[in-house]
Amino acid sequence: MAEQKKMVDAITSMDEDFARWYTDVVKKAELIDYSSVRGCMVIRPYGWAIWENIQKILDGMFKETGHENVAMPMFIPESLLQKEKDHVEGFAPEVAWVTHGGGEELSERLCVRPTSETLFCEHYAHIIKSYRDLPKLYNQWCSVCRWEKTTRPFLRSLEFYWQEGHTMHETREEAEAETRQQLDTYARLCEEYLAIPVLKGRKTDKEKFAGAEATYTIEAMMHDGKALQSGTSHFFGDGFARAFDIQYTGRDNKLAYPFQTSWGVSTRLIGAIIMTHGDNDGLVLPPAVAPIQVIVIPVAQHKPGVLDKAREITAQIGKFCRAKMDDSDNSPGWKFAQYEMKGVPLRLEIGPKDMEKNQCVLVRRDTREKIFVPLDQLEERIPQLLEELRQGLFQKALENRERRTWAAHSLDELKSIADQHNGFIKAMWCGDEACELKLKEEAGVTSRCMPDEQEQISDVCVCCGKPAKTMVVWGKAY
Repeated sequence: MAEQKKMVDAITSMDEDFARWYTDVVKKAELIDYSSVRGCMVIRPYGWAIWENIQKILDGMFKETGHENVAMPMFIPESLLQKEKDHVEGFAPEVAWVTHGGGEELSERLCVRPTSETLFCEHYAHIIKSYRDLPKLYNQWCSVCRWEKTTRPFLRSLEFYWQEGHTMHETREEAEAETRQQLDTYARLCEEYLAIPVLKGRKTDKEKFAGAEATYTIEAMMHDGKALQSGTSHFFGDGFARAFDIQYTGRDNKLAYPFQTSWGVSTRLIGAIIMTHGDNDGLVLPPAVAPIQVIVIPVAQHKPGVLDKAREITAQIGKFCRAKMDDSDNSPGWKFAQYEMKGVPLRLEIGPKDMEKNQCVLVRRDTREKIFVPLDQLEERIPQLLEELRQGLFQKALENRERRTWAAHSLDELKSIADQHNGFIKAMWCGDEACELKLKEEAGVTSRCMPDEQEQISDVCVCCGKPAKTMVVWGKAY
């Protein structure tokens, strides 16, 4: 057990230094390694396997709603990026430029894509000619580049992996419905599969995506009370279509502009999983995306029949879950600590005494609860325990959010709450950007969203006292 204690002690306590705890976990759980390029990371096999599982779930959801995957170039000519004024101004500070190729200076700079609206628009202008060509429901899985000043693995990096959906529709109503449908898809991914409760709502105009008419978001609360924007869906109206001259012949035989959406989630979700569910022993992974759902540990594996039985059980349960056996010569205590660090949802222990009783021990990663299970009941009990663990993680995260959510009726009250706590602060807003900026300057909070589920906290703006238009959730964010 000394080996186990040493491993656990290697992680900084989250209560002592949450940022350091996070860095310790991503490194020691072998999710990433740092590269020689500032702000870029090597996603190691275990980290990539988590992303692959997220990708598989989400890609299935997209295909269920008729979306198709495509691949766009990674370079955008400067003239193409300049076509939509608000869009280019919004991304200008984060753009990386290619100025030379093959030793020669390029006649036109190429942008390394920070997002692909302009590329999709150029393509759509080539292929959309009639209302019969609509809707276009496209998505791509790729990496993008944004030249961030401050970086942190998964949360903010120069290059990150994501999916970006870009769709074109015949009517405004269809595009708006698509925007909300995809936001609901992201909320379902987070809540049903990642066990992360989210707030759904609309961003203020100050916080919306560059070039969008409206941006919708899912906001999650991390263990330390800070918010993490976990997915966004944007309604563009026909602004991009007009800028890129995308026209089609409508049902009335007249030329019309289509309506556009875009939406995306990224490897930032891995950071959300870590900071929502992790503890001082490392990762705690929701079963749906855990690369290993059950780790089989043979106890006293040098004794006759133990390894054979462990292999037999691994093969048996491998038919209905992702299972792995560790038959290395490390001690059981070391193995327990190692797979707790890596967040494996269930540990299965099998030793000589268990074999005599035709049973094994199952240990939940979240509660450390030990359950003795007859070997002939594993097919029934393992899925039950995995689902109970998912529900437990969701409920714990929900309770953390509720415990860290306050209502503010005045500016002084909001500032007092923000000064003492991290969390969500519900307060009314008049809609004036000046008040939004004042709250950021004086209280250090930003608008997270105007939630779908509105409450009437009061009748006046928390900042200026003028009549309120909407309730906003404010908070400090990653």
